[in-house]
Amino acid sequence: MHILVSNDDGITAPGIRALTRALTEVAKVTVVAPDRERSATGHAITVHHPLRVRPVKDFYGADAFSVDGTPADCVKIALEALPIERPDLVIAGVNRGANLGTDVLYSGTVSAAIEGAILGFPAIAVSLADYREDGYEAAANFAAYLASTWHRQNLPPDTLLNVNWPKGTPKDIKITSLGKRRYMNTFEKRHDPWGREYFWMSGEVVADPDEKSDVWAVKNGYVSLTPIHFDLTNYPLLSHVRDWNLKL
Repeated sequence: MHILVSNDDGITAPGIRALTRALTEVAKVTVVAPDRERSATGHAITVHHPLRVRPVKDFYGADAFSVDGTPADCVKIALEALPIERPDLVIAGVNRGANLGTDVLYSGTVSAAIEGAILGFPAIAVSLADYREDGYEAAANFAAYLASTWHRQNLPPDTLLNVNWPKGTPKDIKITSLGKRRYMNTFEKRHDPWGREYFWMSGEVVADPDEKSDVWAVKNGYVSLTPIHFDLTNYPLLSHVRDWNLKL
């Protein structure tokens, strides 16, 4: 089995290094990741300047490359341009901080996995619901276990598994749906030393009370595993919109 690894925290982040160490125990690994942090870039791709790819040495036995682009760029260039062996699976992570609910739309880590799915590869995104600088090993080992399990279960290529590992020791695993992430006081107004007004995005998360959601599961100490696909069509609404009888 050959696994392509990427992330949005950058190739020097502890999460991707823990993930690579764990995955090399079960597979051949190639790492293609941003040369610096690219968190919250969503599914952005680079079209206004060239992309530079540089090899990275001594990456736990894996072939590794840094890219001066987004997470989606990294996966796209790895699968469509670099002379690497075709992977069986794409894994993004381990992200520093959770990627839950509607926040997956902003996540560079989840977008890296989605890019793999768009290009026809099964994919997994893994995040740790913490902002610490260490402690990624348990989530990384679980990702390696999932990779081996996927190989037996045959995850469809248009789907990714979004995994969120809670703080502390997990109680169990829950298979979840995407919840809702709402924020209070999203923008804080400040002033610079010259008195000019600016805004800093922050905000407090409002918990999702739905016990079937990933938001609830992680908040309550469970590992959340959510199957996601990128077809955003609202199929039940198609017939309703057709009934509008719109004309040109």
